[in-house]
Amino acid sequence: MGLEGAVVEVEVDISGGLPAFTIVGLPDAAVQEAKERVRAAIRNSGGTFPMKRIIVNLAPADLKKAGPAYDLPIAVGILLSSEQVEGEVDGTMFLGELSLDGGLRHTNGVLPLVALAHDEGIPNVIVPEEDAV
Repeated sequence: MGLEGAVVEVEVDISGGLPAFTIVGLPDAAVQEAKERVRAAIRNSGGTFPMKRIIVNLAPADLKKAGPAYDLPIAVGILLSSEQVEGEVDGTMFLGELSLDGGLRHTNGVLPLVALAHDEGIPNVIVPEEDAV
């Protein structure tokens, strides 16, 4: 939101049923495109994209979400929910646009979001390597 950041919680639910991948919570077109980047990145990184019903909720729902910064947290949420990886992610902010091979690309607005994480007491921030310097 300009130079101000907002914390968005990414929730992932994976259930049985016809395969579907839905992102809710006022995502713009770039966030909707994350579905394809996340699917390819998981597959090309050696993971398995779950052929189940996947719902990703970006909360708070009344805040418009824009840009590719949600790719990484969505992928992490899917990998955790499908039990392909284990880990404790409470207290961690993930920022990054995924390339189709699973690598991370620069994401605009990293500095204000890292400052926001500090202000909100979030001790860990994962960013693309080029944004870490």
